[in-house]
Amino acid sequence: MRLHTVLLTSSILAGLASAPAMAQTATPDAAAAAQAPAPQADTASNDDIVVTGIRESLRSAISVKRNANAVVDVITSEAIGKFPDRNVAESLSHIPGVSIDRRFGEGEKVAILGTDPALNRMLLDGHALASADWGGNDNDPSSRTFNYSLLAPELVERLEVYKSPEPRIEEGSLGGTVIVRTRRPLDTPANSIFASGGYSYNDRSDKGNFRGSGLYSWKNKDDTFGVLIAGGYDKQTITRAGVEFFGYQSGADFFQKNADGTVKRDAAGQGILQNPNATITGGTKEDLIKAVAPFGINYAYFQQTRERKTVSGTVQYRPAPNLTLTLNGLHIDGNYNNYSQSMYTIPVAWTGNVLQSANVSNGVVNAASFGAATSQSAELDTNVRHTSLKTNNLNFFADWEGSGGAKVNFAGGWSRAVGGRNPEYLFNTQTKLPFSYAFGPNSATVNFVGDLTNPANYFTNPNNNPAQIEGKPVIVNGTQLIGAQIGGLDYSVTTDRDVFGGYDATIPVSFGPFTQILLGSKITDHVNRLDARGVNTYMTSSKTLAQLGVATTTTPDGTFDGSGGSGNATKYINLSQQAVIDLLANAINSPLVAKVGASTKVQETVAASYVQANFDQGGVRGNIGGRLVYTRDISTYATTLSNTVAPVPVPTRTTSDYLKFLPSLNIAYSVTPQVIVRGAVARVISRPRYEDLAAATSLNDITLDGGGGNPNLKPYESTNYELTAEWYPRAGTLVSLELFRRDISNYIINTRTDTVFYNSLQGKLTSYSVNQPINGGKAKVNGVLVAGQAEIWGGFGLQANYSYQDSSTSSVDTTGASLNLPYLSHHTVNVIPYFEKGPLQARLSYNYRSSYFRTIGRLGSREMVAPYSQLDFSLGVKVIPAVTLSFNAQNLLDSTYLQYNATPDRPTAFYKNGRTFVGSISFRM
Repeated sequence: MRLHTVLLTSSILAGLASAPAMAQTATPDAAAAAQAPAPQADTASNDDIVVTGIRESLRSAISVKRNANAVVDVITSEAIGKFPDRNVAESLSHIPGVSIDRRFGEGEKVAILGTDPALNRMLLDGHALASADWGGNDNDPSSRTFNYSLLAPELVERLEVYKSPEPRIEEGSLGGTVIVRTRRPLDTPANSIFASGGYSYNDRSDKGNFRGSGLYSWKNKDDTFGVLIAGGYDKQTITRAGVEFFGYQSGADFFQKNADGTVKRDAAGQGILQNPNATITGGTKEDLIKAVAPFGINYAYFQQTRERKTVSGTVQYRPAPNLTLTLNGLHIDGNYNNYSQSMYTIPVAWTGNVLQSANVSNGVVNAASFGAATSQSAELDTNVRHTSLKTNNLNFFADWEGSGGAKVNFAGGWSRAVGGRNPEYLFNTQTKLPFSYAFGPNSATVNFVGDLTNPANYFTNPNNNPAQIEGKPVIVNGTQLIGAQIGGLDYSVTTDRDVFGGYDATIPVSFGPFTQILLGSKITDHVNRLDARGVNTYMTSSKTLAQLGVATTTTPDGTFDGSGGSGNATKYINLSQQAVIDLLANAINSPLVAKVGASTKVQETVAASYVQANFDQGGVRGNIGGRLVYTRDISTYATTLSNTVAPVPVPTRTTSDYLKFLPSLNIAYSVTPQVIVRGAVARVISRPRYEDLAAATSLNDITLDGGGGNPNLKPYESTNYELTAEWYPRAGTLVSLELFRRDISNYIINTRTDTVFYNSLQGKLTSYSVNQPINGGKAKVNGVLVAGQAEIWGGFGLQANYSYQDSSTSSVDTTGASLNLPYLSHHTVNVIPYFEKGPLQARLSYNYRSSYFRTIGRLGSREMVAPYSQLDFSLGVKVIPAVTLSFNAQNLLDSTYLQYNATPDRPTAFYKNGRTFVGSISFRM
């Protein structure tokens, strides 16, 4: 880590030392507030330097930050339709203290100042936007955050990241709030036109796609009426291959057990293996008992098409000089269809009785071999997910401004998002082939004895049982079906709807240091619901894939190259998506039924009012005030009864509410015209995930774990502290130091209990390890951020920042070890050199983040993500003033996403997402 820090510090100092002298910018106007439109880029008054593109964007961002009363970081577009990155989350990750998770190759959600993405909000033009996800990403389902990959960057004018809140800003963020500002026609030159078209290629999927966008803005000569319309189309083909480990279990499970669950021992006190003839190396039988072994090893082959169509429009009318009416709408239509094929083994549970050899290293069974299974040794799961994401938004604003600076703003809006699996087709088949495995921190090898590409070696589930769905028998020809489940269809559709209305007022005053009183109220009604339905699919006799008569292929050559996965498990039977659908359609299917136990609804009503006083005197400016917030949640769900055979879910409804007062203070002091010191303290809340408020219990009948919610959860609460020093030595140059602290109480932690539920695959009552969230945890986050940017010389410039963050929590994992906060990396580095001169523009972006805790995974595993580096490059050439040719390259290092359980010698995933290259041509006038 020292090398990254030295590199960063040297880069900043070199940039500042080499920057040419320019006239200093004027002292910020004390009346300039962060909520005002972005000022024009700073210019050197004496030298009359005109800047455009990257430098203009950076100067504009500096100006907004400098004039703000709160601790704010800003990213602005370089021109109409031109944002720094192809993905809004990627742009946000360049801000000090902001980081993203690249589990699927691109950033989707952002963590701010060491806090989970679920605890930070995104507001579109200052208001919440309904959000839904595609249903296959475990990175925070049904949360209050937003999937930034859905947001077309061409529509964005400016991103504001508020690290310290003001009473006027909607509550709900622990780390910070992202406000996305879009363009408005009365603030845009008349007849502005932007159009672009391009082609993107991913070397992992070896496929390319067209992308395009356009914008037109018009207003009349009197600036009283304007219309802006924009649209975009983007398509990506993702291929991700990797190895996954389904948590770790005790090595004692290789041994025979007594009735009380303890290891059965011989007369000499030695444990008796299920297969007494197995050979143990690297230690003794006692070492094996104390060791852990992988519960499952999966060779995962994932393919997805991400297609996004976006249309937005804004109409503005100014019937009087002091009144502006604005109506804007947004429609996002996303297609995230995907196909997952997983070849996995559950070594101990399925083949522990045919163990041939096992090696113990540092308390881990890192290698083992197994004979032919008595039932099954491995399984191929095929999941075809049809996912459509739709977001619709309509907002109305009425802004009145009096001659003396008084303002009244009315706003109302509606948004609705729908997503999820609609449906997911699941088919599975099994094999009995002998196999062996071996793994290390970043590699795994699984070899089968036999041909994994031969359809005759795969067979469907042979275990017939009385068929049931949702606790009711499946009736065929008047009698209950006796059959074996081979898959089914899952319809899990999330609907998220938000309606709000409110007002804001600004009253000029002259009372001591106070210059303005801001006050307002807002009411929001939000509904988040999951509607689940399903079909179970059966066969009455087991058949091989060869007997089923479907066309098969094999995993394409090179699919797992570079991922860390090797062995002949990289080459297994593949089925086409249509083959999976046809196999299910031609089998015996239950009726489509509502899954009451998996369906949930949370209706949340929030009423908030605030008072904020802005002050400015003697070089000291800022604001003080508070926000009073009332929240009521009505959770509707179904309870799954424990210790009950074939339980019927019981519909349940729970209501909870709370009232919170959230005071805050922001203060900025201009030590000199170039140096500003800021301080802030605030009380904030972040509400629980909607999924956690719904107490429905979900169970995994293979891994024997599950999770449930808690409708009585209260919000996270935190006292936030910020202290910053900013130096603006010349136009386009900034050096800043930021210290922050988050003192979090009422933290939501997960408790794990062993509970007996009915297992439909086994046809009997089985013990599950079930997680449930509760309040009661505490956490502290402390950090320091150092950032700098400068225009150096001859068109060269530099942005760089370093973040150090640390946390302590009262949460522990299954071993009793303390947990860090999710998504918090101790070290994060950004180094972004750029060149801009004449028609040429180039930028290199390097990002590094150290390891971080992601989540509690299967069997209580503490999922850690290994250090990750990414290098991106962009190049633009103006052929003529209105036409630009661009090239972008993402993930040039072809980095591997590595995940492990607590320590690197217990890996849980290796993923390879590949590099993406984009060429485009754009037109602006």
